[in-house]
Amino acid sequence: MARRCEVTGRGVMTGNNVSHAHNKSRRRFLPNLQASSLFSEALDKVVRLRISSQALRTIEHRGGLDAFLTAAKDADLSEEMRRVKKRIKKALAKTAA
Repeated sequence: MARRCEVTGRGVMTGNNVSHAHNKSRRRFLPNLQASSLFSEALDKVVRLRISSQALRTIEHRGGLDAFLTAAKDADLSEEMRRVKKRIKKALAKTAA
């Protein structure tokens, strides 16, 4: 399982630990990934995701999973999220018609 946010794509970064004596050793900065269940109103069901805490805050700020995915660019989303976005758009179009 990759250490990558399913929504934003945020992943592992690398850098240095720097001691007081200015010795440098390589380290990894891991994203704060959380297993989360978000409710999609258009699909009327829960979607389970492994997302970063920052992505969770962004989704809540933008008005929920449906609003976030419909406004997001496809290039910024993972393949799984593109499928969910497509299902949401289809469900929204069905209810609008």
